[in-house]
Amino acid sequence: MSNMIELLENERIDDLQFMGLKIIQNTDGFCFGIDAVLLSNFCKIKRNAKIVDLGTGTGIIPILLYGKSNAKEIIGLEIQEEVADMANRSIKMNCIEDTVKIINDDIRNIENIFEKGKYDVVTSNPPYMHANGVINVNDKKAISRHSIKCNIEDVLKGASYLLKPNGKLFMVNRPLRLVDMVYFGRKYNLEPKYIRFVHSKEGKAPKMVLMEYVKNAKSEVKILDPLYIYDENNNYTLEIEKIYSKKSVEETE
Repeated sequence: MSNMIELLENERIDDLQFMGLKIIQNTDGFCFGIDAVLLSNFCKIKRNAKIVDLGTGTGIIPILLYGKSNAKEIIGLEIQEEVADMANRSIKMNCIEDTVKIINDDIRNIENIFEKGKYDVVTSNPPYMHANGVINVNDKKAISRHSIKCNIEDVLKGASYLLKPNGKLFMVNRPLRLVDMVYFGRKYNLEPKYIRFVHSKEGKAPKMVLMEYVKNAKSEVKILDPLYIYDENNNYTLEIEKIYSKKSVEETE
């Protein structure tokens, strides 16, 4: 069951084809992609977990995690007012306000928003690319793709502040940011524990990297088997098809 929500110019409602969940997107803005789906599947969420999604955009990861887990609380933090408003309307449309909330604020202001060390899981699909002088800092797509309003260090510093000891951060990014992901993780006591590279197809260089960090953990990392999106016929691989139909990301106790 969903609430009726008014759409603004260039907005549409996309059916996530999962538990009746839907999301509002803007055709002029930055719509979610497979990276958000892969990240939500990569997460391991315990029952009654408290989660924060940093740079939540239109709220796709909180909405998916709501459907795939038994989390107690999921909060999405988004700096762009228009985008946060879309996320809020999606939450209301799905009637999931009791569990999922969106906060419109800056990750660099995180210590004034959240209590320290109270969360079990942090997720983030941060901007992939470095900002440069030709980027329009008011462009929604640019802000979503480039490190204009936040960077990897901001995300990792914020995640460390939020997480309990042994809490987990799950992040997706590009392999070209791998060194930053490890370096800033360790700087803020977030130890990389699992890394999985995502390839468009077998024989191609990886396009994305999924990483699980654990706060205050010992130094030891495991490289998981690669994930291939397409097979030799350019169809989704069996694993990707299973991810799109998977019903739960809840972690076994």
